[in-house]
Parts: sequence; C-alpha cells; structure tokens
Amino acid sequence: MFKEKEFDHQWRIISRGAVELLPEDEFAGRIKESIRDNAPLRVKQGFDPTAPDIHLGHTVGIRKLRQFQDLGHQIVLIVGDYTALVGDPSGRSVTRPQLLYDQIMANAETYQKQFFKILDKSKTEIHYNGEWFAKMSFQEIIHLASKLTVARILERDDFDIRFKSGSPISIHELIYPLMQAYDSVAIKADIEIGATEQKFNLLTGREIQQDYGQVPQVVLTLPVLAGLDGHQRMSKSTGNYIGIDEPPGEIYGKVMSIPDSLIYPYYELATDISFEELASVKTRLEDDGVNPMDIKRELASKLVRMYYDDAAATKAGDDFRRVFTEREIPNDVPEFDCNAYDDEIWIVQLLNDTGLF
Repeated sequence: MFKEKEFDHQWRIISRGAVELLPEDEFAGRIKESIRDNAPLRVKQGFDPTAPDIHLGHTVGIRKLRQFQDLGHQIVLIVGDYTALVGDPSGRSVTRPQLLYDQIMANAETYQKQFFKILDKSKTEIHYNGEWFAKMSFQEIIHLASKLTVARILERDDFDIRFKSGSPISIHELIYPLMQAYDSVAIKADIEIGATEQKFNLLTGREIQQDYGQVPQVVLTLPVLAGLDGHQRMSKSTGNYIGIDEPPGEIYGKVMSIPDSLIYPYYELATDISFEELASVKTRLEDDGVNPMDIKRELASKLVRMYYDDAAATKAGDDFRRVFTEREIPNDVPEFDCNAYDDEIWIVQLLNDTGLF
C-alpha cells in the first residue's frame, strides 16, 4: 500500500504539464520498479549552447528535471558541444548557420551557471557529448549511421516538408537525431525528456539503445512555451523571450507584457507553485470579477523571486507601478554628461554614445 501511494505521488508530479509519456505503460512500469528496488532512474536532457542565455522556454524542461531530482532520481545533463556544431533541425524550415566551437564553449560556460539557479548542483551529473564524439573513429560513425534509414528520417515532418518543397537539406542535419540518440547510449539513459518537436529524436534514442544492447529509454514530452507575443515559440533570436539571468526589472516588465492567455501556461510550466495554487489560478482566471492584471503581477513577482529574492521582486513591482501605472519617473535613471559636446549633436550619434541604440 505504501509503495502504491509513493507511485501515485511520483506519477502526479511527473505527469504535470507533460504532453505525452511514451510508452505510457512502460513508463509507469519503470517508475514502479524504481520504487520497488529503491533504484533511482537516470533522467536525461540535452541542451545545445547555441546562444548564451537560458530563457523561460528552456526552464520548462529544467524544472521537470528538478521535479525528478526531488523525487530521488539521477539527473544527467548533456551539454551538446558537438551536436551544437550541427544544429538541431527540429522544427526548422532552413539549415541552421554553423557556429564556431569557441563560441559554443563560451555559451556553454554561461549555461552551467544558469542551470543551477534551478537544479541542485551536488545531485546533477553533467557531460559534454564531445567526451564520446571526439573519440569516435570514422568507422564507428559509419556504424552509427547504418542504424537509421533515409526513409525513417524522412518521416519527420520538418525534413519531409523541406524535401517535397525542394528546400536544401544538408547531410550533416540527417546525422543530428543519431547523435542525440547516441548520447542516450553513452550515459545509459532510462528516461529522456524534451519538447514536443523533439519527439522523433527522443524515440530514435529508444531504437538506437536497443541496437546497442541496452534497455530502451522511455520518453516524456513537454509543450513548447510561447514567447511574449503569445504565438511564436520563445526564442532569443527573435527577441521573443524572458531570460532568467536578466535584471529583475526586465523580467517583471516582460511578464507584464504577455497576453492574458499565457498567464496559466506560464504558471503551470515555468513556476514551482503547488497543484492547489495552480487550481486557484485557473479558478480566478475564469472569474469575470477578477482582473487578470492582478494575477499577472503575482506571476511577475513569483518569477523574479524564483531567480533573485523577495527584495528584488518587491522593488521590481514598485518600479513598474511607479513608471507604468502612476506615470512617475523611475528611481534609477541613468545619467549622461553632454558637456563634452558643442552646441549641437547629431541625434544618431547621441543614441550611439548613450548606449540606447
């Protein structure tokens, strides 16, 4: 009876916000075996450091990892220094531009600092996939490439659409799912998590693990978090994001700019509130007598508090209210000395010199 209660507890937390658990019966069986044998599962997620900042979209997966971590499972982060050289083609209509290795490693350094705003560093295992890919012989690469057919690769919607439209598909892009799958072989993953657009890659991991004689991982997919516009995915390349390392006032202000339709998804996927608090948010949002702006303020404060502290959240809220509600001058206004100029200054030069543009 006790173990059944423990399973129900874990299943409720693990399935929160998930789109699919694949295959569900096998997934449930793994959790039950883990509880019965007191054997933590190895839960993997990979991150390609293609940009220096982690944003709320990334934290959907990282927060899920933290939930697994709090349940006693072993978290394994893969920093894709080699997969980033290829660039994940998932959901892409064109080939990604290739990054220089030094740029990737500089980004990876900032990732490591930001991961541990959420995860417990002492309980987290981190690997760069260059640990195994840098040592692979060409013969081993050919062996890995033989595990997947072109027909299977073209089952992916993004590749299929590009192929039928005549859009270029580079050979190196076809290798990406195999590289991500081999990461699971290298670290012997029991569970891999990722966004819904990663489903093909995650399931390929199951196939490749079997080919290498391992018990195949089970898969958990999560929604893609919409960015500030409420439509496009959160992405730094489009400026449609909230970075967790941004100043408190920036985080607060950006949250206040999101459409009301994103309030609940952000609470569910990007915060650590309880099931009871989440249900209360939903009820209040459905109440015509409640102003959604009040709930949005609470969300903004919550997110600032998660990545900074109570004082930062209070100050960000006060500053926002002073400037945008009461139309007053902010407390912290940067000053710029114009004495060095003559009587006239070209406005473009002034914008450049002040750093405003």
